[in-house]
Amino acid sequence: MKNVVIIGAGHGAGQVVASLRQKKFDGHITLIGEEPWYPYQRPPLSKKFLAGELPAERLYFKPESFYDQPNIDVHLATRVTSIDRDRKRVTTADDRSFDYDYVVIATGSRPRKLNLPGAELPGIHYLRDISDVDGIRNDMETGRRMTIIGAGYIGLEVAAVAASLGLQVTVVEMEDRVMSRVVSPELSDFYQGVHKENGVKLQLSTGITGFSGDGHVDGVMLDSEATLATDIVVIGIGIVPNIELAVDCGLDVSNGILVDDHCRTSDASIFSIGDCTWHPNAILGYELRLESVHNALEQAKTAAGNICGEDLAYAQVPWFWSDQYDLKLQIAGISRGYDQVVIRGSLENRAFACLYLRDRELIAVDAVNAPKDFVQSKPLIAAHAKIDPDILADANIPLKDMV
Repeated sequence: MKNVVIIGAGHGAGQVVASLRQKKFDGHITLIGEEPWYPYQRPPLSKKFLAGELPAERLYFKPESFYDQPNIDVHLATRVTSIDRDRKRVTTADDRSFDYDYVVIATGSRPRKLNLPGAELPGIHYLRDISDVDGIRNDMETGRRMTIIGAGYIGLEVAAVAASLGLQVTVVEMEDRVMSRVVSPELSDFYQGVHKENGVKLQLSTGITGFSGDGHVDGVMLDSEATLATDIVVIGIGIVPNIELAVDCGLDVSNGILVDDHCRTSDASIFSIGDCTWHPNAILGYELRLESVHNALEQAKTAAGNICGEDLAYAQVPWFWSDQYDLKLQIAGISRGYDQVVIRGSLENRAFACLYLRDRELIAVDAVNAPKDFVQSKPLIAAHAKIDPDILADANIPLKDMV
C-alpha cells in the first residue's frame, strides 16, 4: 500500500485529499496541519467572515466527516520538523514519524512582519487564519480608529469591512497609489475614489517608523515625524512563502520551492503546491510564484493525478478576486509588462474592465462588476489573442466573439 503524506492543511491540501479519493487512490493518506482546523477557505477571512456575514462552519473545504474515510489520518495542531529523504520519513515536533512513498508540501505562506519599535504591542494584528480574524473582531467597535498598513488586496478589503461597520479607517501606504503592484493607475484611481467616498482616509507615499503605546497600541509613527492616533492596527504588507522544510532537506528553492509543470520538486518523490511554489506556466511563458486559491487547487489536482500515475501538466490562466464594498474585482492573467490599457465599459456606472495589452496581445483583464468580461477573457489570454484596441473597447461586442 502506497503512503502519501501531505504537509499543510490549507485549501490546496484539502484538494489533494479530495482528488486522490476521486482518482480512486487506494493507498494511505496522512494530512498533517499546524493549525487546529481542518482545511478551510482563506479568501473569506478578510471579507464576509470578518464582517460577520459568514459562519465558521461554512469556511471548511469539506465537512469533518469527509476525513473519516478509511485510510485517511488527520493530525491537526501538529508541526512537521523534518523530511528525511533517504529514509522517506516525515518527523513532527512531538517526535512522531510517518513513512512515505510520496510527500506533498503544501505549507503555504505567512504574513510578512514589520520589525519596528512597538511592533509587538497588543492591538496590532496580521490576518492569515481564523484566530487572527477573531482577534481583529474583538477590537473592531463602532467609532474606533483603525489604521491599516498596506494598500494591497487584504488591506483594502479590511478597510471596506471596517468602514462599513462604522470604524474610522486610515490606510497608510508607501507607494503613491493603492494596489500598485497589481493594477493600472486607472484602476488605482477608481478604487481610491471609492474608499474616500466611504470615509476611508488614504495616506499614500507614506512610510512608518514605529508604534507607540503603553500596554496597547495608541499611535502609528509616520516617516513625516507625525503620529497617527489609533485604537487598532492591521498590517498587510505581503506574505513570505514557507520554504524552510524544503531548504532543510536539500530541495531546490528560489523565491519558493522549485517545481516542474507536474508539481514535482527536485526529488521525484516529493511534490509541492500552492503559495510556497516557484513554478513554470506554459501559457505565460515564464516561472513565477502565485498567491492564489485557484493556483493552489489546480496544482493540487495536478499533483494528485501524477501520484496516481497520470501524466498531468499544470498550465492555467491565473485568476484572482477581491471584494470591496459592492464591487467585485475579478482578475485574469498577469498584467506585468503591459504597454497599453484599454477601458471597456463605464467607470461611472461601476461596471467596467481594464484590458492589458503587450504588443497588442491581451495578457490580463481586471473586471469590476463585469463577470462576463472576466470569464470570456480567459480563453483569449490563453490563446495569446491580438485584437484591435478599438474593438476591445467596444462593450457592445462580447469578448467571446473576438477571436
